[in-house]
Amino acid sequence: MLYTLRVARRVNPIQERQRRTALERAAYLAIFEQGYAGVTLERIAAHAGVSKGTLVYYFGTREGLLVAVMRRFVRTIAAATRRALRLATTPEARLVAYVENQFYAVDSTRRFSTVYLDFLAASTRDPALMAVQRAFVEERHRLDLELTLHLEHLPSADAQRRAWQLRALVDGLSVRFLSDPAPDLNDYRQLCLDGLRDLLDMREQDKS
Repeated sequence: MLYTLRVARRVNPIQERQRRTALERAAYLAIFEQGYAGVTLERIAAHAGVSKGTLVYYFGTREGLLVAVMRRFVRTIAAATRRALRLATTPEARLVAYVENQFYAVDSTRRFSTVYLDFLAASTRDPALMAVQRAFVEERHRLDLELTLHLEHLPSADAQRRAWQLRALVDGLSVRFLSDPAPDLNDYRQLCLDGLRDLLDMREQDKS
């Protein structure tokens, strides 16, 4: 009698994380190019240079993959902004770092705004995506609040209200950026900085 020896595939956790990250990035770009509604596992697989079965192995379904993409999207943006804020040493430096993380490059900002709005629209009909969307809103609010709380001239009670207002300003400019046929990154950064300085009463603060 012949026995077949089955050897379990050894999994390297670091390589697995790297693979998942690469697949999520490929899906992000595919969503940007083809839209949330139109993108399929087949198209994402072609974009990533893998089989559809590979995506199913890692994420299970199209919906599982797209939720994973949005979660990574949330973590990446939040981590980059928080790191920039904490490395800055003055209120003005924090403000500049914050704005540069909202408008960081023309192509990247266009991709981010396009994919985010696509996800936002899709989440109104998808409870799983809406849960991630709400977590993203809360995480961004914590970052916005962190920025305002570092401004010693603002009472803490006022910081909460200012945090919501500054997010409205940034999101409004982001939508304008997306519809602009030839956006100038420096112009948008300056518009955002000027608006936030007015909102946060920093016009007369020391900007050194």
